[in-house]
Amino acid sequence: MGIRDLLGEVASTYDRTAGSRKDVVGQQVLRGVVSRTDLALPHGYKAEGHGGQTTPAATPWIGIFAEEGDKDPKRGLYLAYIFSADLKNVTLTLQQGITWLEERLGRGHAREEHLRHHAARLRRAVRRQERQGWVDEPELRDKAARPRAYEAASVIAKTYDTATLPSDVTLMEDLLSGIAFLHQVQEADRAWWLSDDMEALEVAYEPEGHVRTAADPLADFHPKDSSDYVAEIKARQQVKRRSHERLVEDFGAHIAERGYAPITRLQHPKDLVLRRQAEEENEGQEWLVEAKVVRNGNPTVAVREALGQLYEYRHFLYREQSEPFLIGLFSEEIGVYAPYLEEQGIASVWQSDGGWGGSPRSRAWGMTTG
Repeated sequence: MGIRDLLGEVASTYDRTAGSRKDVVGQQVLRGVVSRTDLALPHGYKAEGHGGQTTPAATPWIGIFAEEGDKDPKRGLYLAYIFSADLKNVTLTLQQGITWLEERLGRGHAREEHLRHHAARLRRAVRRQERQGWVDEPELRDKAARPRAYEAASVIAKTYDTATLPSDVTLMEDLLSGIAFLHQVQEADRAWWLSDDMEALEVAYEPEGHVRTAADPLADFHPKDSSDYVAEIKARQQVKRRSHERLVEDFGAHIAERGYAPITRLQHPKDLVLRRQAEEENEGQEWLVEAKVVRNGNPTVAVREALGQLYEYRHFLYREQSEPFLIGLFSEEIGVYAPYLEEQGIASVWQSDGGWGGSPRSRAWGMTTG
């Protein structure tokens, strides 16, 4: 016995019309998954079957969870074998929790759009060559809210025909790949949730999204509105200052006069990308700029956040490209942190009364006025 036999048993016994009572065979199979010892799962992992409680599930599924980790399918990231409603297919999918969003977004289109957006963001944490043979979403063939949410919540998926399931060896190889993907995606998800940026780390950046630098060096520079705005955060209001956007806008106008094309279009979550104005699409070097506002004259937090995000973006967003030069852009001088960042391979630029100051690297690139 093994995963192959379990999947085949569910496909052959589950009957949605039979209800969810304990004496229903398909339900017995799913409820018994948690106590099975014949699945040969990777060390530290366990399986749980789900066929619905009072109402039988349209698409039964088997979750694969780390024994010591978060195994809450309502909100976390997890792996699952989800069966299509007609039981002709079963898909190993890396899923986002869906239940916790119901209160905020309901159970319809808004939730699905949110899940798809975040799935696309997380999917970029997995190298493209590693995704060969995997798809984005399964086809569960049911129009109910939960199956549609499962489809939207899928980060990456691999589908099997239940009539011709592969061997246990192949299934295990795919499961191990899924676990590796899960770890990669959890890191990206953690970085997104822990960031204080309202939009934070969106790994949905498309490497091929670069556009040709137009003759007008500001053609692809569209800084956000710098006016204040009101954000709803956990049932309270907060006024957010857009001085960050103003900093990007001012620097973009300045750097365009010094032979660089500032690009914001199609670059989210990056604050700003610079290219030499004369260079063609995907040719030459790129400068990745992370902008931070210094609060209360203390640059410590701003420098830490800039350093962390620059390293994260370089790691997650440049896997299939040449690594960029890194620049921390600050609203005021950062003092002793300038040489510190230089030691980390990061140039710094800051706004001053006389224009723009900077570290030796930025001066060498001709980006500063002093």
